[in-house]
Amino acid sequence: MSGPPAFLDRFRKGLERTRDILNADVMDLARGQRPLDPEDLEAIEEALIAADLGLPAVQDAMEVLRQRSRQLWTQGPQAMRAVLREEVRKAVDRGSDVRPFSARPWVVFVVGVNGVGKTTTIAKLAQAWKAEGRTALLCAADTFRAAAAEQLEIWARRVGAPFHRGAEGADPSAVLTDGLRAARSRGYDAVLVDTAGRLHTKGNLMSELAKMARVAGKEVPGAPHETLLVLDATVGSNGLVQGREFAKAAGVTGLVLAKLDGTAKGGVAVAVVRELGVPIRYVGVGESLEDLLPFDADAFADGLLG
Repeated sequence: MSGPPAFLDRFRKGLERTRDILNADVMDLARGQRPLDPEDLEAIEEALIAADLGLPAVQDAMEVLRQRSRQLWTQGPQAMRAVLREEVRKAVDRGSDVRPFSARPWVVFVVGVNGVGKTTTIAKLAQAWKAEGRTALLCAADTFRAAAAEQLEIWARRVGAPFHRGAEGADPSAVLTDGLRAARSRGYDAVLVDTAGRLHTKGNLMSELAKMARVAGKEVPGAPHETLLVLDATVGSNGLVQGREFAKAAGVTGLVLAKLDGTAKGGVAVAVVRELGVPIRYVGVGESLEDLLPFDADAFADGLLG
């Protein structure tokens, strides 16, 4: 179900660059009173590929258009757009079994490679939950990267959120244990855990995240309750390889598509959902703390195709 107009407007604005790519071709599709010919369909296919929907999703959409080209011919570009919009909506409409804040504290691991926007995503989530009257502790469990904790602490101060860190180079699981105990004793609603962003080797990543998950589960039953993988929308489908490794290693339950407003490849949302098999939970559509939106499949499809 789509959100209110202001919500939809922010989605549309965030997807403006991607929509421009699609509109350039889709608006000119129904030339004359005839079925779409191979040249028309090729132009649409190129536009969808340029928007980074991913080849399997593009192939599915094109098959639907080919099957319905004669029917759509008399109805013009708007009918074409409606068909594509529905294909996109179906592709990204994945339900989530997660029930936020059904446990206290609600423990969320945030994973992803360095530079994708993990730290700002954590801050934006803390800000959104603060607006709902909830308190989220920011836990700096990335003890490998120089300045990682300092960056998170700066954001915690900006949001006005409690913060926990350990010594540089400390065992991430030990830092997490102390953070969870602090959150429990102080009655915080949630803990947002910043994890190491480097892949090391696949084996090291898997063992480290698995250890942290075991530790979290001992301190808070059922934790981590959610593991969010942050992907940078501006790199398009090139980020899928790393995303795939994190998804395998971390037991990812949801995706955050960051920097959606800065890309002409917003269709990557379709590709990542199809590839990783988990729902998008949030999208980043700007740089301010308020620019993280809960994902809405209808609003996304409307924003992408107008």
